Order: sequence, then structure tokens, then C-alpha cells
Amino acid sequence: MEDNKIIAFYLPQYHPTQHNDEWWGKGFTEWTNVAKARPLFKGHYQPKIPADLGFYDLRLPQVREQQVALAREAGVTGFCYYHYWFGDGEQELELPFNEVVESGKPNFPFCLCWANETWSRKFWDKDGNVANKLDLAVQKYLGEDDDKKHFQALKKAFADNRYIRVDNRLVFMIYKPLAFKGLDSFMRVWNQLARQHGLNGFYFIAYSLNVDAEYQKLKSLGFDAVCSCRIGYGKQTSFSRYWKKLMSVIFNKPRVFNYNKLYPQFMTDFEREHNDVFPTLIPNWDHTPRSKEHGFLYSNATPENFYNHAEEVLTGIRHKPDNRRIAFLKSWNEWGEGNYMEPDLKYGHEFINALRKAIEKIEQ
Repeated sequence: MEDNKIIAFYLPQYHPTQHNDEWWGKGFTEWTNVAKARPLFKGHYQPKIPADLGFYDLRLPQVREQQVALAREAGVTGFCYYHYWFGDGEQELELPFNEVVESGKPNFPFCLCWANETWSRKFWDKDGNVANKLDLAVQKYLGEDDDKKHFQALKKAFADNRYIRVDNRLVFMIYKPLAFKGLDSFMRVWNQLARQHGLNGFYFIAYSLNVDAEYQKLKSLGFDAVCSCRIGYGKQTSFSRYWKKLMSVIFNKPRVFNYNKLYPQFMTDFEREHNDVFPTLIPNWDHTPRSKEHGFLYSNATPENFYNHAEEVLTGIRHKPDNRRIAFLKSWNEWGEGNYMEPDLKYGHEFINALRKAIEKIEQ
């Protein structure tokens, strides 16, 4: 019997780029938001400051090696790099992953999640909704020729022995599957190209924030599996949601949701009963470094509660067939959303240790 696989989403953002300089100011990275965050109410844990790795720069190979060492310590078995292709060769944040492929290091499994959405400068209103936005990089679907160009840009990665496979097919996730125009043609073209290059085709995974409602549709579109990420507010009543929004407007504070009450909802019978639905481990969430008082966050997201959540998720997939005992982890390093596993000054390695402890318990 194979052990569970835990694949962590990985944000390749932490290095200066020309466009970020133009859009946000010289030298901007996600660390800019992280470092300037401040507590918005009593007991609010901000700013979240990295410990072991500091405010790192992903252009450095030493940093990428250190990240993998920490991931192995946690029991993470691979990274799922966010990938940004806007059409006609227009990419963003591709440098770290390209260097991983070109250098052959770190020696750690990987796959890709195409974050196929338009990048915008967002302006939040008082109830936390995006009131206005200015598009910066527009997601385009340009048809078969562009699909071929896209494949060619990633061909070396797909041929890499480190690339994660399910049923000997390349794992490729689509972040916004229902927004993808030309999906059927894209899947057909990429599978054809993969086989022409001696590969066995793709194992396409759809990312979903509402798998209960979207599963049948996603499967009918040709996806092999669905990654279920229940990172929203949980099963709040309409009155509860309205009340939290009202309090946010009145007191100009972010909406706060109790992680200890929410995490049992992150893994449901739907994930347990469907072999082609992969649950998501969620250590924390706090969007306020980006959205300030207009965001939402989890309280009580402690290593102890995360351990209970991880044990529940990993136990829930343990009965599944080989090569289906997969859970995604959101995320390894989304510091601007308070959604990370890397050590910080408050908790150190405690979240890493919690995940390792949960893995060891269910594998006894």
C-alpha cells in the first residue's frame, strides 16, 4: 500500500519583476504587504514575520533547497507551482520554476496549477467585496495555436522525472475550470502533444471551492479529478454572514471566523466517498495584509487545531485505492494570505511538526 501523498501549493512570487515594479513600485514583492501588515483588533496576529528563511528571494537556489528541506520535514511529498500563462507567450513569475527545471534542483517532485485568471488591482468596499478593479494582465484563450505554444514552453518540465504523475499521466490542475473558454480543445491538443513526445497524456484536475455543486459539471467537461478546497466561510447561516458583514462595516474591522469550528467542514463525506475528489489541508487564512479591514481571517488557527484537521483529512483518504490517497495543502508559502507552513517568529516549526505528527499517527 502506498502512503498518502501531500502536494503543497507553492507561490513563486518572492522576487522582483519588471511588471510588479511598474504596477506596484520598484522592488515590490509579496513581502511588501507582509511586512507592513498591522493588527486590526486586539489579539490579531500581525505582522507575520518569517523565521528560518527570512524575507527570502526565490532567485536564490539556496532558498529553494531550504524550502524543500522544510517540506520534507513536514511530510510534504511535492510542490504544485502556480503557473501564469496569459496567452501568446505572456507569462508572470515563471523564473523560479524555470530555474528548478533547468538546474535539476531541488530534487523534489512537482506539478503545475495553471492560475488562469486575470490579474487586477482591486479596490474593496466596506463589506469585503471587490467594488472596483483595474485589469493588469488579462487572461486570454487564443485557441489551438496558443495551446501548442503553451505546451512547448513547458515541454522540458513535462519530460522531467520529478514531474508528478497519476496512472503514469502528468498531473495538471486548472484553477478556474469553469471560466476556461476552449477547454475541450485544450485537453485534446495537450494529450495529443504529450503522446507525440513519448508521454502518456495528462491527468487533469479541476480546482473547486464548491465541489458539491460543481462536481458533476467538472467531470462532464473531461476532468479526471477535482481538488476540493473549502476555504470560504464554512456553513454559515445567511443571518450569520449578514451580521458579520454588518459588524465589519460598523466597526471597520475584518470578518473573523473561528477555525476550530470551521475545520471539521473542510473534509466532508463527499471527499471521503469519491476517489476522484482530493481534499485540501488548510493551516490558516488571513487576507488582511492585502485587503486590510475589508478581508476575512481565521481565529484559533493554532498548530494543535491544524493537527486535528490534518489527522481527520489523512484518515479520510486512507481507505482510497493506490494513487488516489492524495491531499493538497493550501499552501506552502502564501504569506500575504496568512496561508503558509514555513516557520514564523511566533510558531517556529510547530505547524510543520503538527503535520508530521498527523502523518506518523495515521501511518502506524
